[in-house]
Amino acid sequence: MKKLAGLIFFVYITSFAQNSAKVSLEQLRYQLQSNIKVDNEQEILRQYKERKKNNGIAIILSALLPGMGELYAENYSSGKYFTIADAVLWGGLIGVNAYANNQEDNYRAFAVANGGVNLSGKNDKYFADVGNYMDVYEYNHIMELDRKFSDVYNESTHYWKWDSQSERREYRDMWKASENASNSTRFIVGALILNRIASAINAVRLVNRYNKSLKQELGWRVSFDYSNTYFEHDKISMNFIMNF
Repeated sequence: MKKLAGLIFFVYITSFAQNSAKVSLEQLRYQLQSNIKVDNEQEILRQYKERKKNNGIAIILSALLPGMGELYAENYSSGKYFTIADAVLWGGLIGVNAYANNQEDNYRAFAVANGGVNLSGKNDKYFADVGNYMDVYEYNHIMELDRKFSDVYNESTHYWKWDSQSERREYRDMWKASENASNSTRFIVGALILNRIASAINAVRLVNRYNKSLKQELGWRVSFDYSNTYFEHDKISMNFIMNF
């Protein structure tokens, strides 16, 4: 009788242990599935389309303000240098342009006061010639000798005459300073354009890297299977599927 009772107790304990293990495995499977989101292909595709970045937008943003394309690609660590460079270039352009305009005003005022120049209707070539010749008569004489008759000035409307070589040189120094500053603004404008091109190229690279990373992030699907067979008792398997 005692042996029968012991046998019944042993069978009960064994069955309870197996059921407990099965319950534990079921709970584990539920917890894992609750903590990890399992997406189907359509859902992954929808999320990818919503979150992916567009190269065209990155290029437009970089063209408007260098660094903004990188910010759009969620990587402003390199983009900030393009933004800083753009700010410095704009500051330089404004400063150099102001200096060039100031020097232009100076040499024109000097030409009026000391050379008898009338500013009305004069082009850039005229102001360059004023600094190279003592007066309009000398200039016209040389043009006639070189048979450049189309370049001869009307002596009444394009008159000028310097009293000394020092006055002419002083005028020419101011004119050259203005011209050099104006030429510098062209280089700065070129640098601004190059900065935008470089930022756009970098932004496209970062967008492509972001999209590739996004594919890897969304591409994994995880599933858990529970099985309990004669050969393999209480087995949980984890499956990974790459969609991209």
